[in-house]
Amino acid sequence: MELLGDKKEDTKVQTNDKPISELMSAIHDGKTQLPDFQRGWVWEDSRIQALIASITNNFPVGAAMFLEYGNQNVRFKYRAIEGAPETGNVPSELILDGQQRLTSLYSALFSSKPVHTRTDKGKEIYRYYYIDIKKALDPACDRVDAIFSVPESRVVTSNFGRKIDLDLSERKKEFSEKKFPLNIILNFTEVQNWQNQYYAYCNYDPDAIKEFTEFNTKVIMQTMQYKMPVILLGKETPKEAVCQVFENVNTGGVSLTVFELVTAIFAMDDFELRKDWKSRQEKFFTGDLLSIITATDFLVACTLLSAFSKGGTVSCKKKDVLNLPLADYEKYADSLSKGFVEAEKLLQEERIFSSRDLPYSTQLIPLAVLCTLLDDGNKIKITNVKNKIKQWYWCGVFGELYGSANETRYVNDVVGVMEWIENNGSAPRTVQEAYFNPTRLLTLQSRQSAAYKGIMALVLKNHCKDFISGREMDFTVYKSENIDIHHIFPRAYCENKNYPKEKWNSIVNKTPITYSTNREIGGASPSKYLEKIENKGQVNRPTLDEYLESHWIDVDSCRNDDFDKHIVYRAKKLLDSIELATGKSISGRDTEEVVKVFGEVL
Repeated sequence: MELLGDKKEDTKVQTNDKPISELMSAIHDGKTQLPDFQRGWVWEDSRIQALIASITNNFPVGAAMFLEYGNQNVRFKYRAIEGAPETGNVPSELILDGQQRLTSLYSALFSSKPVHTRTDKGKEIYRYYYIDIKKALDPACDRVDAIFSVPESRVVTSNFGRKIDLDLSERKKEFSEKKFPLNIILNFTEVQNWQNQYYAYCNYDPDAIKEFTEFNTKVIMQTMQYKMPVILLGKETPKEAVCQVFENVNTGGVSLTVFELVTAIFAMDDFELRKDWKSRQEKFFTGDLLSIITATDFLVACTLLSAFSKGGTVSCKKKDVLNLPLADYEKYADSLSKGFVEAEKLLQEERIFSSRDLPYSTQLIPLAVLCTLLDDGNKIKITNVKNKIKQWYWCGVFGELYGSANETRYVNDVVGVMEWIENNGSAPRTVQEAYFNPTRLLTLQSRQSAAYKGIMALVLKNHCKDFISGREMDFTVYKSENIDIHHIFPRAYCENKNYPKEKWNSIVNKTPITYSTNREIGGASPSKYLEKIENKGQVNRPTLDEYLESHWIDVDSCRNDDFDKHIVYRAKKLLDSIELATGKSISGRDTEEVVKVFGEVL
């Protein structure tokens, strides 16, 4: 099977300035709409006021980005901008960036409806926006202080509604207060009507006419003539380029995912992907391990499964996911969901019980695809097949090869492992490339590392038992007994002895222990806490020694508080376990570097 490389595609881009009045009219008429993956986002009242102030001052408010709409290359479901009428028109362009600014401007400066906004504390409110004519013409007044909003009733009250502070509910009251309604400022006819009625109300007072003429010149005409830079992407723009735009420019608070785009694409065929994924989550992905799988992860896995099953070129890059046919999703989604469940069972067999202790969430994607492919004829239940899958998995963990979402590795491993299993071909690339440096043990200091988590799983897989209860740390005990990773030679004791932290805080000196047992151990030396456990009659000495050995702990070293011997013994045991899991010998166990840090060969 061939692996697909990246293919460069040209995207035609036009940049020009458009009058805001033209932009608002296009939104109102349905010529400019939103792709359906664009989620609603309500700006705060104060933020809208600041935006209006910038527009009326002719200050720049940033460019908008549109996508020319009209061919099958980018076939998204679309919808009108919030507050705009549903015209039934097919848009000529879709808004990619600038949704919040354009929505706010359309609602506040063009629509006759009250603006849906919210307070700074998040309470939803509906407002009309006005500008104070006198303040707008006062050079000493900041423009934003001249702009304000009023409730739907256009009446501002205080004292729990008992006192009316401002009443703009009628046109003549707007004239009286010299407050100009901003939702007509882009409509030349409405502005003329307001002006004529205002002059009549003022009995054509020369001072009033002079003042409004100045306001008309400095504010109204300035706003009508305001232009916003618009970047227009051509019709031929590929879907992955659209997705890239969002990753670069979408700052609305929730980043766009590939899932959002595919949801909009599938919606054109009346398939509700979001609803399908939600029901799938509830049925298959509620367990701790699988709950970390995202909708996008599932789509990547489905794309990989579909591509492999068809034969020929295999790829699951972003552009491939965006081009996943709905028919393929419907064909493979159910079997893939079961494949993820099978992957979860396999990981639990390897003593990985929780997402917190999962070495790589990314490796779950190819693992689930492999489990799906091998579920045909129940091959995944065959010991030899399962052992190869486990060997590949541990090579990925201890080779630390899945540190990022690497689609190329996903493809190489699915293709390679299937060839390895079905045709007894050569080992897949991850198995071949896996390498573990013995000195890496001392740099594994926290569970942020995949190899750290992997070693803990291997200790659990060795049927290790709790020091006091003697219960084997299987799935049930792990969940019920609050198992965590703790020091064998306690931290307080090691610090008191001035032992090197790189050794006592490394994975070599740590093991899974129940919360209650760890409290019993405290900060005493191993010889002391082991004696304490025996003296309290909790477990006899031979049995306790057996429990220690189940953790690959050297009994003599602990009973004699021999820290260095303990570190060397356990390092050897851990390396042996890694070799067994990966099916590969670890080279360099006798190098000068190893002798220097451990004191002897491993």
